[in-house]
Amino acid sequence: MTKPTAGDACGSCNAAESNPVLEPTPVAADRGRQQFRISTMDCASEESEIRHAVDGIAGIAAMSFQLGARTMAIEAPPAVVEQALAAIRKAGFDPQPLPVAEPGEAGATPSTSEPPAMFTSLHRMVLALVLAVLAEAISYFLSDGTATTVAEMVLALAAIWLAGFDTYKKGLASLRRGRLNITALMTVAVTGAFLIGQWPEAAMVMALYSIAELIEARSLDRARNAIQSLMALTPERAEVRQPDGSWVSLPATEIPLDAIVRIRPGARLPLDGTVTAGNSAIDQSPVTGESIPVDKTIGDPVFAGTINQSAEFEFRVTAAASNTTLARIIHAVEAAQGSRAPTQRFVDRFAAIYTPGVFVLALAVALLSPWLAGWTWMASLYKALVLLVIACPCALVISTPVTVVSALAAAARRGILIKGGTYIEQARKIRAIALDKTGTITEGKPKLVETAILDGSDGEAWRSVAGSLSSRSDHPVSKAIAAGLNRTTTEVTGFTAIAGRGISGKVNGSQYMMGNHRLIEELGLCSPALEAQLKVQEEAGRTVTLLASSSAVLMLFAVADTIKESSRAAIADLKSLGVTPVMLTGDNPATARTVAGQAGIADARGNLLPEDKLQAIVEMRGQYGPTAMTGDGINDAPALAQADIGIAMGGMGTDTAMEAADIVIMNDDLRNIAVAIRLSRKTHAVLWQNISLALGIKAVFLVLAVFGNASMWMAVFADMGASLLVVGNGLRLFRSSEQAKP
Repeated sequence: MTKPTAGDACGSCNAAESNPVLEPTPVAADRGRQQFRISTMDCASEESEIRHAVDGIAGIAAMSFQLGARTMAIEAPPAVVEQALAAIRKAGFDPQPLPVAEPGEAGATPSTSEPPAMFTSLHRMVLALVLAVLAEAISYFLSDGTATTVAEMVLALAAIWLAGFDTYKKGLASLRRGRLNITALMTVAVTGAFLIGQWPEAAMVMALYSIAELIEARSLDRARNAIQSLMALTPERAEVRQPDGSWVSLPATEIPLDAIVRIRPGARLPLDGTVTAGNSAIDQSPVTGESIPVDKTIGDPVFAGTINQSAEFEFRVTAAASNTTLARIIHAVEAAQGSRAPTQRFVDRFAAIYTPGVFVLALAVALLSPWLAGWTWMASLYKALVLLVIACPCALVISTPVTVVSALAAAARRGILIKGGTYIEQARKIRAIALDKTGTITEGKPKLVETAILDGSDGEAWRSVAGSLSSRSDHPVSKAIAAGLNRTTTEVTGFTAIAGRGISGKVNGSQYMMGNHRLIEELGLCSPALEAQLKVQEEAGRTVTLLASSSAVLMLFAVADTIKESSRAAIADLKSLGVTPVMLTGDNPATARTVAGQAGIADARGNLLPEDKLQAIVEMRGQYGPTAMTGDGINDAPALAQADIGIAMGGMGTDTAMEAADIVIMNDDLRNIAVAIRLSRKTHAVLWQNISLALGIKAVFLVLAVFGNASMWMAVFADMGASLLVVGNGLRLFRSSEQAKP
């Protein structure tokens, strides 16, 4: 499995299918880059038509599409842009320019739903269907005659005009360019039916087809807009402290960095920030997927869109509205929706061959059946037109994007950010996964895990001394000891840091030292018994600090980076999926083996530099097959990029790691890796279920059309039914996001 590179050329305009990263949402158009909205651009077939329309226009640097938002961006000089727009309009589309987002506008992407326009379209389609039914009723119940014929024709023409004007416009434009797409097939079929006197049937076909297109567009919007529902989570206004101490309600987009915002219980946070006063429990499920509220106190980060549950608190703003974690997630998922999965590219290529193929088959039926089967010319033409209607590959074309978009939205709601359809499909192939230790398997924060009294006393006095000394130091190990002892401190005088060894100071008038093995040796206080105890702790992967007086070693404190509560379950879950976990770390081999043993990993490799991790990925790929890498640090970025799938921890991860990764676990829960793999496997299964449904239904009606009594309106019903089936099947993936979090 070869990892695709961001920027592979797509189409004649060299538009890159970008690999979106979790980066600030753009708030201004690039120089020479203009954005347009195309309300009738629903799926990849329309995108293909637009690309074909501008084929051959020199000067277009790049074109990119976001089908979820129905937007298109063109990078070219103004004169070339106008030339491209003219060609696109000639192809039957109506691109409308979009304004540049102002700084501070989060989620500037326009909504894909247009209630007033959609409402008007629905009424027009219903009226067209009523007229088509009246034409059918007149044809069926009234005897032939001039008045009857005129009534049928007028009603049919009115129905076709109401329902099919846009279809005809695009279909004729496609036929002029020699493009046999969905609208071209429908235009030929309806025109042919009208010319051979099947007026009511032509009207019924166009009305049903247009209603089906409307329903499909709404269904696709539901999938594409799933992630957009997160935008409603951020309130529009917030209370901001003024220089005089008063509080004023301001729009979230106008709140500057470092402003102090007050959040009441039950309210949603409008921006990212750091708590400066108070403490509360925060429901972070909209951003990280965590089902259990997280306690927040002074110094802790908070995210826009999360819900304050228990108490009022204040926080300092750390990101503008356009650059919050939530806004960046939405931007990344929107960009991911614009990239095509391998199955989607296959379907697009297949449809490009399938549609002309059935057109040729229909032509053969029309021209050869009178000679080979003895049918009348009118019967042959009618069967050929039925074939054209059945041939519409709409269900096939929409079977993949709706499934992929639903899967991306489902993953985002679980706190899993997947950067494109390619990765949602490829994750199912993972056979081995390399896991960084610190911050991935472990908490990434040292904790006091064991204490031992070495002088035979009860140790209470020494715990007080150790707590007082360690509380004065900023070293992570000292902080862990102070937090673990959690004692009331006593004043320390003459406090000194001993570089590379420890700290010292006077407590209650007596001199004490806290430090490592080297410090104790230099003080001449080491003994064989102490050496034995230190060896046991070091083999367990722990960092040892010793408290000593000038004459004796008093206490031992063992600090370790403990594994996460979820790590054991996550490793067991990966194994159950047939994925082999391997731990890669820069720590010493003894620590690596200890932590790996606690997590249930058999293969642990220590003392690895970034280039060593890179080589380990290559070796694992050769040994096991497709390999993923999970990490959170800058040193993990090369291995993340080298792996078939790179997975970054989003909570503690660096920006470099998250940009290099293909999947970001926002809540740092390793169990979500197995969730992503299962979702990938389910997505693959649904994709091929949809393809099989679409092709199977069409195959049945193709046989009925040639050898049975399938009519044109029955063929439209079959196409509509197949489309709704695949859309509904694909949306099942989105509903899976509402299941319990891990």
